[in-house]
Amino acid sequence: MTENTLAEQIATQLRRDILRGKLVPGTSVKERDNAAEMGVSRTPMREAIRILAKEGLVILRPARSPIVAELTLQEVENNIEVLTALEMLSGELAVKRACDTQLQEIADIQNRMEQLYDDLDMVDVFELDMEFHKAIVRAAGNQVLVETHGAILARLWRARYLSASRKRSRDRVLAQHNAIVAGLRARDTEAVQQHLHSHLEHLVINVRDFFEHGQEDLPPEPTNQPAA
Repeated sequence: MTENTLAEQIATQLRRDILRGKLVPGTSVKERDNAAEMGVSRTPMREAIRILAKEGLVILRPARSPIVAELTLQEVENNIEVLTALEMLSGELAVKRACDTQLQEIADIQNRMEQLYDDLDMVDVFELDMEFHKAIVRAAGNQVLVETHGAILARLWRARYLSASRKRSRDRVLAQHNAIVAGLRARDTEAVQQHLHSHLEHLVINVRDFFEHGQEDLPPEPTNQPAA
């Protein structure tokens, strides 16, 4: 196992802790304590924290422990505007450029999500949902788009996860995903963009609802709920 791979694994665990609320916004991410808790050295822990800082999940501070970031509603909505534009462009380009193998990969992710939805942990369902969206962006065949989308998506992970956790939208999400897959297979740009736009409109609604009501109605673990 390489040091870099270990750092990425640690970042994944910390990211999940942030999503679950084990590490809430404003909490110090203590390098020494977290390294000891996970049984790893401080070097990969330090690199993992840097990974999360690049994603906007953690804020680095000079001579002090990093803290878990908290976006305002305005910041989240600004990021969603950009994310929507990127995903609409991705849908258009994927219709034109995606090969059959890439379309099958997207369909396979959706099939796994549909089959395992009721058995997976909420975070696992959420991550599978995000992988569906990232696969569409990869199929667009533009590396700059992949990198930009990944950066914006990372900033929105906690907001998307928590807002989606308040909504029971299983059937809607799966139906929209299936419609997007069908549009991609039919090479129908209008259909793909229509369903992507509708999908992301619900994200805005869910996020605003979460910021208004907070975590008062969040379901207890392990209720499964995908992102918008």
